[in-house]
Amino acid sequence: MEGNILLLIFLLSLAVLFFLILKVKLEPFLALIAVALTTAVVVGIPLADAPDIVAGGFGNTLVGVGILIGLGVMFGQFLAASGAIEKIAQAVLRVFGVQRSPLGLGLTGSAVSISVFFDAAFVILSGLVKSLSKKTGISIISFVTALGVGLIVSHSMIAPTPGPLIVAENTGADLGLFIIYGLIAAIPATIVGGYLYGMFIGKHIHHSGETGELDQSDIPAPKKEISTALSISILLLPILLILSNTVSQLFLADNTAASVLGFIGDKNVALFISVIVAIIVLHPYITVPKQKMYADAISSAGLIILVTGAGGAYGAVINESGIGDHLITTMQGWAIPVILLAFIFAQILRASLGSATVALVTTSSILGPLTVELGTSPVLLGLAICAGAIGLSLPNDSGFWVVNKFGRLTIPQTLLAWSLGGFIAGLTALAMVFILSLFSGVLPGL
Repeated sequence: MEGNILLLIFLLSLAVLFFLILKVKLEPFLALIAVALTTAVVVGIPLADAPDIVAGGFGNTLVGVGILIGLGVMFGQFLAASGAIEKIAQAVLRVFGVQRSPLGLGLTGSAVSISVFFDAAFVILSGLVKSLSKKTGISIISFVTALGVGLIVSHSMIAPTPGPLIVAENTGADLGLFIIYGLIAAIPATIVGGYLYGMFIGKHIHHSGETGELDQSDIPAPKKEISTALSISILLLPILLILSNTVSQLFLADNTAASVLGFIGDKNVALFISVIVAIIVLHPYITVPKQKMYADAISSAGLIILVTGAGGAYGAVINESGIGDHLITTMQGWAIPVILLAFIFAQILRASLGSATVALVTTSSILGPLTVELGTSPVLLGLAICAGAIGLSLPNDSGFWVVNKFGRLTIPQTLLAWSLGGFIAGLTALAMVFILSLFSGVLPGL
């Protein structure tokens, strides 16, 4: 088929995907598989080959992140049940003081969301919002914006959260360097979109506090109080293990020490070790039966794994058809920088589908295999995709309603604080990626 016809089919496939998820309310996993198979047939892929391409895309995506998703959810369960999350939050707030507490809460959200999924983390930490607002006199809206944006920035940009992990895998970026540069981009994004904008919007919107309820009665209290040092250590363990692999590759020769660090620093092994350590070390602080925690984690991870794999299946069909190649060629003709192109692509999917993870998986599945042709660093391309998945959360996103209900906001307040705050954070992260690109060839991996 001609390139323009392929592009039209691609746009129609996206439109059908949006329609199935937003209007028909079809489960995203089923919608993605349906659109992937249909698109494969329409673009002329032989009927005998289409199922294999879809299944192959599904499986290849999960090779890199399937184990990690399950381990990541389980790790977050133990951190939450032990009280470690709240302890970390209290420590950060002490460091930043009362008047800068929204900044502390935003950065706390960024740290927590590295290992805990957005919805769960917001529910856990939202209990601090009302009490801090009463104590400081700062608007609840400022705290909700800082917390929500801090959480979504890390959720979208910093591995080992599944979305960024998938992006790093699909673009071929070194995971350790991806984490380091992701942090460099994420911190300013949290400060600008979460704290500064949050303080601004909080002063310009009256909050009645009449909507939503903060209810954490379903979160069991820990057996005994966990220490701050232990809480932070457990949270940082998988990050440090993964970074050890990168450090060994950069600075150590090919010897036994490098091999050992490479093994324990493998993303799957690192998170597995961290889960085992959490199970053993956090046991004295947890009242929830382990079997219930395992069951809940597996249940939560199952749907994430299905949606993630299905996004990869759809991306595989796009790449096989040549639609991705033509799309990139066409957009390059618009004289748009590759980094901006990746951001726009992910942002469109994020706003339309309401899922940061689906936007990350789909965009990186399409653009990732073209990294060499695009002539940019895998790290920079991946981070631009991640920046595009941060903002413009709309009512089609479950996170929108979590922020709305637990933040005690009206829908207009949620749009102004959460949706627009996230968009500003995404633009800030994109600006940081452009700044990093100025050091291309100078800093490792850029």
